[in-house]
Amino acid sequence: MTNNAEAVAALAADAAVIGGPETTLTTDEIRRFIAEQLAATDLDGRSVCLVIPDGTRSSPLPLLLRCVHEALAGRATRITAVVALGTHVGMTQEALARHLGYAEDGLEATYPGMTVINHEWEKPETFVTLGTISAERVSELSGGLLAVEAEVALNRVVVDHDVALVIGPVFPHEVVGFSGGNKYFFPGIAGQQIIDLTHWVGALITSAQIIGALGITPVRALINEAAALIPSRRLALCVVAKSGSHDLHAASFGAPEAAWAASALISAETHVRYLDAPVKRVVSIIPEKYEDIWTAAKGFYKLEPVVADGGEVILYAPHVKEISFVHTEIYDIGYHCRDYFVKQWDRFSGIHWGVLAHSTHLRGAGTYDEVEGEKCRVNVTLCTGIDEERVRKANLGYLAPEDFDLAAYESDPDTMVVPNAGETLFRLR
Repeated sequence: MTNNAEAVAALAADAAVIGGPETTLTTDEIRRFIAEQLAATDLDGRSVCLVIPDGTRSSPLPLLLRCVHEALAGRATRITAVVALGTHVGMTQEALARHLGYAEDGLEATYPGMTVINHEWEKPETFVTLGTISAERVSELSGGLLAVEAEVALNRVVVDHDVALVIGPVFPHEVVGFSGGNKYFFPGIAGQQIIDLTHWVGALITSAQIIGALGITPVRALINEAAALIPSRRLALCVVAKSGSHDLHAASFGAPEAAWAASALISAETHVRYLDAPVKRVVSIIPEKYEDIWTAAKGFYKLEPVVADGGEVILYAPHVKEISFVHTEIYDIGYHCRDYFVKQWDRFSGIHWGVLAHSTHLRGAGTYDEVEGEKCRVNVTLCTGIDEERVRKANLGYLAPEDFDLAAYESDPDTMVVPNAGETLFRLR
């Protein structure tokens, strides 16, 4: 997977941008930028669907949402915000109140006239089929990795509105290269088939190869192809957050392809750190916004590229009690490298490809054959609230939280401790 900054820069030229890699935007600057961009956009008399992130993405979402709501008030006939869960567990009302910033005065008092809903990915009746991507086109866009027809289904709330406005951050991402933009539609509020397709294409490329790739990756190309089928007008307000905070380096606005590209260029400078040499061990301190290993695994994805062969990544997350709240298949298949599944495809092809992809992402690079078995490049150890039996059954190493000694790891020259892991990508120069 190679970067193609020129193609991204060409797309970014069509976006409005404020800020940059060395900038910290003020609240007034953010509010003014959003007000100016939306004032110049034909939204009068239109219904608007806001597609927003769940709690696993860092951004000053209450500020952004208030600014957008202010700019739409009296202009939009209807405003609905849908939380792009993908297949994550739905957010409770209490969690939504914290996430959107209306805990004290209630939704109606903070965002008059706005409706907020979770993406109910488990309910077929909430979807509409937009069309299909042919097997030939999938093969073309994926570089020949897959040739299967894909049904493109999307939460019908988008189609029921005149305008779909994505609001959310851009970070390096293990499936698509950099998150954001049209990714909020696919997989954010998409049907299972297109989710499985895009995730498995990313897994075939491998997380270590695609993560942080600045270009129109095969997965990004598939996502853009699916998004072109959406009948509503598509817009995006993309932001680049300072990792671990709610401060912003930058914001961009325009068509999702352009706004994403502008923010991805900045994210590539702010969310990627380079090391001169690989490290023997990484301790990823997982923040509490990641509530299961399905999401906390980002603490591995972002560190795998800098771990030496035979090294180890420890995910320290004592608050995590489950591997996945939703995808219980992972308890049965465990975590394995890509070739473990590819070379036993008759055995595994019937399992959701998105689940297989997640398995490969957390286990990392490796090989498999019938004689030698599976050999993974690095070791993955969980230090969580999940019991040892379940961890080892999932083909991962186990460390009891009471045996974890942070000070010892911090003083070990062979160990790199990463606080607030999951958003910053580490690579070798």
